[in-house]
Amino acid sequence: MVRSTLTLPQTIAVTLRYSRMSETRLKSDEAPLERLLAALPPSVRRAYEWVCQPKLIWLRVPFAVLLIAAGFLGFLPILGFWMVPLGILLLAEDLPFLRRPTIRALGAIQGWWDRRRGK
Repeated sequence: MVRSTLTLPQTIAVTLRYSRMSETRLKSDEAPLERLLAALPPSVRRAYEWVCQPKLIWLRVPFAVLLIAAGFLGFLPILGFWMVPLGILLLAEDLPFLRRPTIRALGAIQGWWDRRRGK
């Protein structure tokens, strides 16, 4: 086991600095998500914000996995392929390695949609 040579106050300072840097980076990267949320009806936006509360991870992760699994059965009448991206979006809230690619894909899809609509 490797021991750190930093004291506790130094470790806290480094952690705070890193969290502020990543927080700033994520805020600038989250523009496509903010744009999508702004376009949603208020009731859907409130539901998304409620589900994304940190204390509801126990509900969010199984629901995201269920959406992804059900999305692969999209050829059945009630289920649909639309469930896969929604499940990935919910799962990206808790898995940092999925967050950035999901936000970038969302931005690319929104750009494609804008070009197609002629905005």
